This record gives sequence, structure tokens and C-alpha cells, in this order.
Amino acid sequence: QVQLVESGGGLVQAGGSLRLSCAASGRTLSSLTMGWFRQAPGKEREFVAAIRWSYGATNYADSVKGRFTISRDNAKNTVYLQMNSLKPEDTAVYYCAARLGSSIYSDSTDYNYWGQGTQVTVSS
Repeated sequence: QVQLVESGGGLVQAGGSLRLSCAASGRTLSSLTMGWFRQAPGKEREFVAAIRWSYGATNYADSVKGRFTISRDNAKNTVYLQMNSLKPEDTAVYYCAARLGSSIYSDSTDYNYWGQGTQVTVSS
């Protein structure tokens, strides 16, 4: 089992920044791939970014490349999503997810564990 707890969401103006955190526990984290997904009202959940815990390899959705950065802190068992140059279309509930294995997938069905989500609202 893996437990995930997100934090760091909030309200920000367009062009601003937020950093989301995801504290992970319950399993050897080096065996995991961690992902961030988001879901806006009336839309399907979509992939944002992912990172292999052991090697740090990353992957991003085209819509956030150059603006968002995913990283992890081994000592704190925490994954971060630094979001810069935020746009109103980034408004969504952001979810942290984990999957067993080292392959980076962008399909939410490939992830086994999910956090409760944190709201990000970007005003224009």
C-alpha cells in the first residue's frame, strides 16, 4: 500500500506560481513512478507530469512543458510540482498518483494509488 497526501493548492492570478507537494508513505518509494494528473469541471482527468523515483527521469504533457517542473526529495519522501506562468486553463483539481514499476505512463488507469486531490484556481 502507498499513501499519498497532497498540499499546496490555492487561488492565484494568471502569470503566478504555485508549488504542490505530495507526501508518500507505506512502501519502498524507489520502486515507484509518481505522477500528477488534473481534472477540470466537466472534463476527463488528464496527465500533467511524471517522474521515476529511482532515477529522476521525467515526462510532461505538452500543455505544461516549459512551465511546470516535477521533482522529488528522497529525504522527505515527497514529490513536488512547481507550476509557473499559470493560466486560467490550468484551473483544476490536481491529483498525485503512484504506480508500481519504473515505466512512465500518462494513462491514469496505469496508476495504482491516488491522493485526495488539491484545488488550483487561476484567475484571469
